[in-house]
Amino acid sequence: MSALVSSLPLTSLGRSLQTDNAHFGFIRSSSDLLDDPTGLRSRLDEDGYLYLKRYLDADMVLEARRSILERLRADGLLDPTRELMDGIVDASHLEDFALETEPQFSDARSLKKMKTGAFRPDLAVANAEIERVVYGPEIQGFYDSLFAEPALHFDYTWLRVMGPGAGTPTHCDWVYMGRGSRELLTCWIPYGTIPLHVGGLILLEKSHLKSGRIASYLEKDVDSYCENRPVEVRKVKEEGGWSFPGWLSNHPETLPEKFESRWLTCECWEPGDFITFNMRLIHGSLDNHSDRVRISTDVRYQPASQKPDERWMGANPPGHSMAGKRGRVC
Repeated sequence: MSALVSSLPLTSLGRSLQTDNAHFGFIRSSSDLLDDPTGLRSRLDEDGYLYLKRYLDADMVLEARRSILERLRADGLLDPTRELMDGIVDASHLEDFALETEPQFSDARSLKKMKTGAFRPDLAVANAEIERVVYGPEIQGFYDSLFAEPALHFDYTWLRVMGPGAGTPTHCDWVYMGRGSRELLTCWIPYGTIPLHVGGLILLEKSHLKSGRIASYLEKDVDSYCENRPVEVRKVKEEGGWSFPGWLSNHPETLPEKFESRWLTCECWEPGDFITFNMRLIHGSLDNHSDRVRISTDVRYQPASQKPDERWMGANPPGHSMAGKRGRVC
């Protein structure tokens, strides 16, 4: 591993990751296969992800970044004495970025948290610059070609503003949005330059090929509950929470050994990059050891001919609200 990696504090959820070649590595680009959809599909099956370096126009992505930072500065969350595009967090607001995951509840308390830092889907609503990036002809065209048919995207945009501190717990996306197409893919886009010490997405190498080891986890749905179990009825149906947190593990440092695998990331994410990956690929994020925000979106695409998960469709998607809950007899 490079001297750069060995000199940095690489952690996830505050836990140090081993950075030797057996436990840590870097993703490979598939930009050379852009004109070869068959090759892309084969690579996706093999790796569980496709990384496209500088596929999008960098200026377009940076305009979307500016739209987010302007709103954060208006909320007083950024240092007013520093350059806007640097996204330096105001020291008095560090705790406002402490929410690590998507809120389980839709009450006023969680909404207040959601409007300060971390998970910020509200910043993507009616945001033309963000919509141009994630739903524009470049991304749409990529998935049309990859699926060999028209692609459909969810109507909900996940947007995260991760300040200094812990990142995202280890999980698979399927447990949050697995009621529709099994060919659903996540599209993750960084908004700005993100070197290792600022964090970013990490993927457990080829873990999608070992999903049998976590079959019971992947069969779960955070918004479903057992109607014959009073505790789950109260937690999900009455309180609007989840039947389980959705995390696979809060000890990401142990997973390379358990799966005989490595954590993979990009040595430096740049404006214009994007990565798409399998819903059963185990992933999380590195912690942010800088003084600035890390901005990203993750949206979903699938073949349009297949049924989508109804929680994420429509002008006002129900998401994890009470309208998205589903009971069953266990």
